[in-house]
Amino acid sequence: NIDHMAVVVGTHNQESISRVCYSLEQANIPLSDDRIHVAQLFGMSDHISFNAAASGMNVAKYLPFGPVKDVLPYLFRRAEENTSVEGQTGRELSLIQQEITRRKFLK
Repeated sequence: NIDHMAVVVGTHNQESISRVCYSLEQANIPLSDDRIHVAQLFGMSDHISFNAAASGMNVAKYLPFGPVKDVLPYLFRRAEENTSVEGQTGRELSLIQQEITRRKFLK
């Protein structure tokens, strides 16, 4: 029962976010419902975060903090676990290049 819980979906996978949106629509739950959040590691799949936020979803980015010797192994594990991001790397690089180009023309 959604009235007695909250959900945080931690994913960098675009298809997973789409499934969350579809499931919410099917259950007549607005994307902006305060009990539903999407969370991602800061700096990963930002285009997914921006689009999810633009559609009204509650989006959080988290940033690991601590001594480098403790944080780096964590980040390496996250990178290894996120094999779904591999297929999105080309798109991510393309979006970064577009943004760099856009900012050059703003000057």
